[in-house]
Formats: sequence, C-alpha cells, structure tokens
Amino acid sequence: MLRHLPNLITALRMLLVLPLCWLIGAGRYDGALLVAAIAAASDALDGWLAKRFGWQSWIGGMLDPIADKLLLMAAFVWLALSGELPSWLAVLVVGRDIAIVSGAIAYHNLVGRFDAAPSRLSKATTVIQLAFVLAELLRLSHWIATPAPLRTGMIALTAGFTLASGLHYIVVWGARARGTLRGGRTR
Repeated sequence: MLRHLPNLITALRMLLVLPLCWLIGAGRYDGALLVAAIAAASDALDGWLAKRFGWQSWIGGMLDPIADKLLLMAAFVWLALSGELPSWLAVLVVGRDIAIVSGAIAYHNLVGRFDAAPSRLSKATTVIQLAFVLAELLRLSHWIATPAPLRTGMIALTAGFTLASGLHYIVVWGARARGTLRGGRTR
C-alpha cells in the first residue's frame, strides 16, 4: 500500500493549484508563498520516496511532470494577471508546456508509447521556474527586497531556460519520431 504514497503526494500537490491561484489573485502573497513552498517540498518528497524505496511507476512518471506543469503554469499566469509579472513570460512558460504536452500526445497517438522521463535541461528549467516563483512570492510578501537588476536577471534566466528547454524537446522528440517512423516501427 505504501508504494502508492508518492502518487498520492503528487495528486495532493495538484490540488494545491486552486488555493495558490486564489491566494495570488487575492494579493495574499504570504499564503501563496506557503502553498508554493509546500508544493516544492512535496515534489522533492515524492521523488525521494519513489527512488529510495523503488516505488516508481509509469503513472507516477506521468503525474509528476503534469503536477509540476499545472502548478508552475498557474503561478505564472496568476502572477501575470495580477500585474506582478511580465505577461510575455507567462505566455512563454504556458506556451512551452502546451508544446510539450501536445507533442507528447501526438507522439503517443502517431508513433507509440511516450516515455515522460524529463531531460536534464527540463529538470533544470523546472527548478529555475520554481525558484523564480518562490523568489517573486518572497518579494511580494516583503520578506526580501529584490534589486531591479537581480530581478531582471532572474526573469532573463527563467525565460532563457524555458525557451531552450522547449526547443530541446521539439528537436529531440521530433528526431526520435522521424527515426522511429522511418524504421517502420509505428504503433
């Protein structure tokens, strides 16, 4: 029964999207920071449990990145809607994730089973995006003062990794799909 604990934690993380959006929309950034920090800790915990005890599963491999994407997309969109974040950055984050999910669905339907194992670049992008959201919520909660050049650098770093990761997925999975289809190994 415990082997399903990482998936349960992931599912609970998905449920944190609604309070996170509400708290950001209401300008309650202290609460949003707490929810985002709990989500980040739960992401680390479910991954550690799955690896430490061998409780990894195909469904967990699919749910974990979906939970990450939902939480991060929600945070970026709501921060942009609140006027606290450049809209173009939210569009970039959401566009990347839509491209990845659309590509995964197309690959699954046209080529075969999709392996959701994230690349190192994608993992780094998720960490950077999460760190950026936490830093923004810290700034908005007035826990820290972020100098404008540092914030601009964080925005540029987040945007750069987001764009690079999206392009990386398109190139790698596009090549993999073409190679599989040329080899005659379709569904």
